[in-house]
Amino acid sequence: MPANGVCNVGLLEVNKETATYASGSDSAGVSEDEDIQLFVNGAHGVTGVLGRKPESRTKPSSDEVMDKRYASLPNREQHQQFLTAFLTEVLNSAVFNGTDRANKVLNWVDPEELSRTLDLALKDEPDTHERLLDLTRATIRHSVKTGHPYFMNQLFSSVDPYGFAGQVLTDALNPSVYTFEVSPVFVLMEEVVLREMRTIVGYPGGVGDGIFAPGGSMANGYAISCARHKFMPDIKTKGLHALPRLVIFTSEDAHYSIKKLASFMGIGSDNVYAIKTDAVGKMRTEHLESEILRAKAEGALPFMVSATAGTTVIGAFDPLDQIADLCAKHNLWMHVDAAWGGGALMSKKYRTLLKGIDRSDSVTWNPHKLLAAPQQCSTLLTRHANLLSECHSTNAAYLFQKDKFYDTRYDTGDKHIQCGRRADVLKFWFMWRAKGTSGFEQHIDKVFENAEHFTNSIKARPGFEMVIENPECTNVCFWYIPPGMRDVPRDSADFRERLHRVAPKVKERMMKEGSMMITYQPIHDKPNFFRLVLQNSSLDKSDMNYIIDEIERLGKDL
Repeated sequence: MPANGVCNVGLLEVNKETATYASGSDSAGVSEDEDIQLFVNGAHGVTGVLGRKPESRTKPSSDEVMDKRYASLPNREQHQQFLTAFLTEVLNSAVFNGTDRANKVLNWVDPEELSRTLDLALKDEPDTHERLLDLTRATIRHSVKTGHPYFMNQLFSSVDPYGFAGQVLTDALNPSVYTFEVSPVFVLMEEVVLREMRTIVGYPGGVGDGIFAPGGSMANGYAISCARHKFMPDIKTKGLHALPRLVIFTSEDAHYSIKKLASFMGIGSDNVYAIKTDAVGKMRTEHLESEILRAKAEGALPFMVSATAGTTVIGAFDPLDQIADLCAKHNLWMHVDAAWGGGALMSKKYRTLLKGIDRSDSVTWNPHKLLAAPQQCSTLLTRHANLLSECHSTNAAYLFQKDKFYDTRYDTGDKHIQCGRRADVLKFWFMWRAKGTSGFEQHIDKVFENAEHFTNSIKARPGFEMVIENPECTNVCFWYIPPGMRDVPRDSADFRERLHRVAPKVKERMMKEGSMMITYQPIHDKPNFFRLVLQNSSLDKSDMNYIIDEIERLGKDL
């Protein structure tokens, strides 16, 4: 990689001979192998497998091309050069240069100035291809490079090359995964991947059901819906009327989606009972049982516990075996939100963090988080076969006809609350085939190794203090205390107020310089602290040392 962090790649140059131009994409009546050769050689006028020769046309003028810009169909003459230039720009600027350590994570511009800088206005007339390429460059330039090794701000990062390839192919095919007739490959692919994930969770033989959902929040919502249907199936047709007050239990540090989806589904956020956590962020099971008994005494109907495997901030893993015992004792659905920590199941060394997950009724697991698949890639897995369909199907006759000529069990879309749905499986499947299960295990082991090195390093570094002394996941939460504050009494209000301002100021400086992105937050009674989250396995110990040095450089004068 050049020292200036700039890399240039070029896509295949195509033959630009323009004697004849086939209509449309040239794909009609041409086999896939022949079509590939057409692209490589720029050949036209090949007789297709159906014996129909593509129609020859005179080269259109530039005005005619602009006049037909409305047509949503790829045309080699009109679009091939543009798409080649576009993809080359994306590869150079977003994929390779955007992930080079020598380049910035972002180029910060204030919102008002950015609004003036960017040409975002919509117009009556179309832009030229040259102008569209300019807009592409501007979009990349002013976007945060979330694939950059030093973007550690959220529970997603990196641009996995194989995941990226799968994402591109997904968009090129533009499927909607609801019936076998329109998505034959992806219907089968989903079932293979979901079964393997259920097997990894520990459901015997991988038996059960599952879906790819548009994010972990929606996957948690599916779990609530399934749990409610399991205990009260009449709710599907009769609604909430005359039902007892339903209660869900989850950790006070759980993801906000549990409350949000309970409100969305008419259960009510007040009926999500927050269970206290211990000093390291785990759900306290004695408080869980007391709240279950309290809900029953109030005349409510407890029906679900949502445990967390890898909380958003601390990265804590709830005691799943003990929670499973209580769910069995009180006949409650056990859900595990492993959106973040589920990736640890791929590692023999770290899967013990989720001991007891095999006893759950359902699991949320987001491969776009700890496994670094492109967004979005989220799943809901359950041990209960057919329950998703029983809960959500409506048998729309215009889509899910039962008299089709093939086995309609492969029309899986009716178990979703969505109709149109992206094939989020392809990028993950493609990564899995490229890396193998062993590759995912190496990935997980590496990110945990980096987290452990970072933790040990800041423990030995003056001015750094841990929020949680021994993190379980790859979330490392810590304070940086500048030299000017180290003699201030720790129990004073002045120390707390000044410490609360350190992380926001360091974050401001790192973003304005573009050197890296790490988030911060308070929790409970603790003042603002940094939360480093690691899921990019390309990082190594030298990167961990850079992060520590950079925080110290940015904050030592505060």
